[in-house]
Amino acid sequence: MVKKYVVRLSADERAVLTDLISAGKAAARAQTHARILLKADQGPDGPAWIDAEIVAALDVSLRTVERVREAWVTVGLEAALYPRPARAHRPRRLDGEQEAHLVALACSEPPAGKVRWTMRLLATRLVDLEIVDGIAPETVHTTLKKTTSSRG
Repeated sequence: MVKKYVVRLSADERAVLTDLISAGKAAARAQTHARILLKADQGPDGPAWIDAEIVAALDVSLRTVERVREAWVTVGLEAALYPRPARAHRPRRLDGEQEAHLVALACSEPPAGKVRWTMRLLATRLVDLEIVDGIAPETVHTTLKKTTSSRG
């Protein structure tokens, strides 16, 4: 089988990878990926190990070896060594003050004719009191679930 992504490291790249490993300061994942690239090197100075040998020697999955080779060939050294940045964190729906209003409301007496607060009633009341512009009952549920207060 012909490999689609063949690693051929220059002398400078080999030196960078070797330094990264020998310094021991980089993250374990980056060091492992550097070892994969060094073993997979098909260049004149590289050992040109096959993927199965790399998997056995470094105790990684075959897919990891393939992904590291692909990242090195398509994107570059940095992408092969370091993970993708974490996905953007979703901003909170309610700030602390709004959460406090929600908890206080949930702990208060339910509206006349109701036995207890429902998530939909709480969401509607928060909008009626102009604490929030709009909120889904599920957001009310997850917010109350995170708090340590009891609704009863």
